[in-house]
This record gives sequence, structure tokens and C-alpha cells, in this order.
Amino acid sequence: MKRIALAAATLLAAFAAQAQIYQWQDENNKTVISDRPPLGKVKGERQIEAEAPAAAGANGKTLADREMDFRKRQKEAREGAEEAEKERLVAAQKKEHCDEARRSLQMLESGERVAMRDSRGERYFLDDAQRAQEIVKLRQDVQANCR
Repeated sequence: MKRIALAAATLLAAFAAQAQIYQWQDENNKTVISDRPPLGKVKGERQIEAEAPAAAGANGKTLADREMDFRKRQKEAREGAEEAEKERLVAAQKKEHCDEARRSLQMLESGERVAMRDSRGERYFLDDAQRAQEIVKLRQDVQANCR
């Protein structure tokens, strides 16, 4: 991309340097206008100062600057979209966690027997004290994370 911008700037500079226009009358008194100087004898040779081609746009920026601005805007838009997607995923995970905590709390408060598995994979049932501890812990989790 840098090579393309450099080549474009070089071409524009070359065109600006060659933007000289010559006017003269040839042997037959015909007026000739050319971008090349006359050869041989001519009458009334004059060099016309032509404005260089507009290398800059209306806002004073060159093509390379506008291209760089465009790329920058594209990058910012892409980063903004990625950030929004990350925030959406975090919000979805938080909602899922909240829903799971509420379901667990509702199950514990229903009064049904609740079975859990220990580190060896064996199943055991919660007694009333363990159930109360789990209910307190889940309520705090719901209050802290579910708004």
C-alpha cells in the first residue's frame, strides 16, 4: 500500500513538473500550442504558465492522505464492531450465569431434596444447614450480578 501511495505521489509530482505549455507561430504563421518546446526557428514563442493539476482535493488533502484517512476510518469501524461484539458476548454470558443462579435458587427454595456430587463422584443429599448456606450464597450472587 505504501508503494502504491509513493508511486501515485511521484506521478503527480512528475505531471506537475511537466505542466508547462508553449505557444508559438510556425513558418506558415499558424499558432501552435504544445507541451513541448518548439524546435528550430519560430516567431513569438512564449511559455504559458499552467496551473498544476489538482493533486489535492477540495479539502486540501492529497490522494495519499485521503486514502490513509479512509483506511484509518475502516480500521476504527472494524475495531468498534469487534468491541461491540465482545460486549454483547460478555452480556450474554452474564445473563446466562444470572439465569442459572436464579434457577438454582428456585430449586433450593422449593424444598425438594437436592443431590450433589462430591470430589470422588459419589452422590450425597444436602441437609437443611447445607441448603441454607447454598441459598444465602445464591441470593448474594443474584443480588450482586443480576440487575
